[in-house]
Amino acid sequence: MQLSKEEIITRANLACKNTLMETLEIEFVDCGEDYVVAKMPVNSRVYQPDGVLHGGATAALAESVGSFASHLFSDLETYYVRGIEITANHLKSVKEGYVYAKATFVHRGRTTQLLDIRITDDNDNLISLCKLSTISLLKKKK
Repeated sequence: MQLSKEEIITRANLACKNTLMETLEIEFVDCGEDYVVAKMPVNSRVYQPDGVLHGGATAALAESVGSFASHLFSDLETYYVRGIEITANHLKSVKEGYVYAKATFVHRGRTTQLLDIRITDDNDNLISLCKLSTISLLKKKK
């Protein structure tokens, strides 16, 4: 059974309940054959002490959207997907509005995936460039 884009986004957002993603108000907003997009508000919940977006919140957004992209293309009946490494290069500060994370695949292997995640602001300025490696080799216990 193939789900529509709207069904995938709805399921992704429902899975965020009672998690870090809900705490950070991360919302999945778009997906396609090779990408996933989520947004996060920039407000006091995600500020560092000087009133700009915290790099850790940016990394959490990047890992959330990248991991979900890996989930979409993995056999979740048999395997767990887990992030194994994330890097983030923060290029610009943000004080308000939203940031958007778009995850696209650099490599989509059977067991490991590498994703490029671009974080942009409301004006499409590049805020952070992240890379996430995931693994889907962890077999579920029956």
